[in-house]
Amino acid sequence: MIREWGKAVRRASGVFFLFTSLTLLFYSGIVWLQHEYEKKHRYDEPEGAAMKVAVRVEDVDMRWLERLLLFYLDGE
Repeated sequence: MIREWGKAVRRASGVFFLFTSLTLLFYSGIVWLQHEYEKKHRYDEPEGAAMKVAVRVEDVDMRWLERLLLFYLDGE
């Protein structure tokens, strides 16, 4: 009976150790990826013949329901 408990505890501790070590490995990989992507400048000025595609419309008087539907249709 005690040998069975000892075997069960040993097996459970092995699984716990494996789970903990793989979790730490995964976490360190995620942290490494985050640091790599922090170095990249996402908001640099575009190069070449880039043009602005969004136009702000202030003349049109839209109701709030039309604005909400436009928001849902654009998928934002």
